[in-house]
Amino acid sequence: MTRAAYPNDLTDAEWNVLFPLLPQASPIGRPRKWSLREILDGIFYVLRGGIAWRSMPHDLPPWQTIYHYHRLWRLRGIWELTTLQNGA
Repeated sequence: MTRAAYPNDLTDAEWNVLFPLLPQASPIGRPRKWSLREILDGIFYVLRGGIAWRSMPHDLPPWQTIYHYHRLWRLRGIWELTTLQNGA
């Protein structure tokens, strides 16, 4: 990460918990341009700050990219599966 951290960025401990629960990159298709950690930092920036997607700072990945991953994971039930796997 080459930018200054925001207060709501994931800590290393949080990242280590979440990373294994996220879908891994597909061996086919275009490689990811942005790290999943940057994507999650962007999602949490919006959700924790209560701001509009288009109001995200410019040093995070583009809001369209972050919104795409948030929507895709929500529709696929990734957050619910993660909760079930952790016994919450």
